[in-house]
Amino acid sequence: MSENYRNFKENGKKIIAVCRNYKGLVAAQGIQNPEKPILFMKPTSAYISEGQDIKIPLGCKLLYHEVELGVVISKRCSNISPSDASDYIGGFLLALDMTAKDFHIEAKEKSRPWFLCKGFDTSCPASGFIDKEKLSNYSDTRLWLKVDGVTKQNCSTSDMIFSVPEIISYVSKYFTLEVGDVILTGTPAGSGPVHAGQTIECGLADIATMKFAVVEIN
Repeated sequence: MSENYRNFKENGKKIIAVCRNYKGLVAAQGIQNPEKPILFMKPTSAYISEGQDIKIPLGCKLLYHEVELGVVISKRCSNISPSDASDYIGGFLLALDMTAKDFHIEAKEKSRPWFLCKGFDTSCPASGFIDKEKLSNYSDTRLWLKVDGVTKQNCSTSDMIFSVPEIISYVSKYFTLEVGDVILTGTPAGSGPVHAGQTIECGLADIATMKFAVVEIN
């Protein structure tokens, strides 16, 4: 079987993301758990790797960090069941879903799409590929994030509302998933603002860490 999925940043065709998927986050927002996953998309041009900077998009005054577990799809699939989902997991990644929060607030108020606030260049900092054998307990793994050394997010993936297999199954009912596609599974409570000159460091248990500077766009 081809392992092109390992180079997901080059070979994947899409990034599908879930929002409001952690119980602590939903509770902090004072809203009810969603009845089904809430989805949005990012273009693959949003990817950056460690050593590159997160650039605040033009006109954005409020940029938020969101640390997430990402799932890499290993083979083409459509309309699969949760019980079969693990057969299509090639591996994982640590990711940030950077959000232009002021754009996001305006989009929600005016019932507009989220593409601009979620899909801008550098909005998806991502680690390298993580073999699934290294993350066999993905349903109970710690995600953490610090801004300038101060912990802002720290939570287990066990706090998810919809499990990874449930998310993969749900997505596949509406979108054909292809080799190297990535699904971001949501962020825990603690998402908040970052500013130019600050540094974000985040990690997935002791398996992966990454660090990014936040800069104004030139």
